[in-house]
Amino acid sequence: MTVQQTIENKLQTGFSPSHLQVVNESFMHNVPKGSESHFKVVIVSDEFTGKRLIGRHRAVNEVLAYELANSIHALAIHTYTEQEWITLQEQSPDSPNCMGGTKL
Repeated sequence: MTVQQTIENKLQTGFSPSHLQVVNESFMHNVPKGSESHFKVVIVSDEFTGKRLIGRHRAVNEVLAYELANSIHALAIHTYTEQEWITLQEQSPDSPNCMGGTKL
């Protein structure tokens, strides 16, 4: 099973989302071809109702604790309730371009 599939399975089980998108963004970074180290997660779940952003992110981090400790270098997390997702017209922000390890 790939890292992406593992992330998808764990988030499905942990949150029963109405929408889940897991995007491998490793190709946007200075990593070997075929890497699975940089991901963007967009997850819409009733589990987030009444939770602040930090609590939502902590919940996702808890579900993916093993992957974050062992295989994921970067994880962009976008968590929404169903109503927030509808308000955003089912759109999440794009990830910024990689800075390639350089400093501003």
